[in-house]
Amino acid sequence: MKSNEGVIQKNAKYHELDAKANIIYKFVMKYNDYMKTARDYGTGEIINMMEVHTLTVIEENPGITVTEVALEWNRTKGAVSQILAKLEKRDLIIRKKEHGNAKNVHLYVTDKGEVLSKAYKNYDIKELTWAEKTLRKSFTTEEINLFYKVMQKYTELLDMPDIEQKK
Repeated sequence: MKSNEGVIQKNAKYHELDAKANIIYKFVMKYNDYMKTARDYGTGEIINMMEVHTLTVIEENPGITVTEVALEWNRTKGAVSQILAKLEKRDLIIRKKEHGNAKNVHLYVTDKGEVLSKAYKNYDIKELTWAEKTLRKSFTTEEINLFYKVMQKYTELLDMPDIEQKK
């Protein structure tokens, strides 16, 4: 009988934790779709959020390298290089080799890239202000700030090696 109670308790615990995890899963899936959706940020250029975020990192950090962009976004250099190739093809960025060291390539936005990056920032300000205003109808500023703090800590947990997560 005791073993049956243990199974029931474990099953109940699983369903309790799974219900919470499903909230995160649904958010991640919806946000991922949102990031992949190409849109016009006000310049007529249709681009997805990952591409425009990469463009903005370059605009804010002239001369940044592929490796540094990869570290910023926790992506492989190969994945970042694919995004950079798209941005370069659209004349949004240029690559410049370091004088005397052809191995180091530095990234810069073009005038067209700078216009798009700034338009995106304006779009983002409006979008994030709207989201925060909407959330404030249901939550206090402190609760919203706590949400961001929890998300930051959860991101750090995901960066831990598997063995560390299970302790």
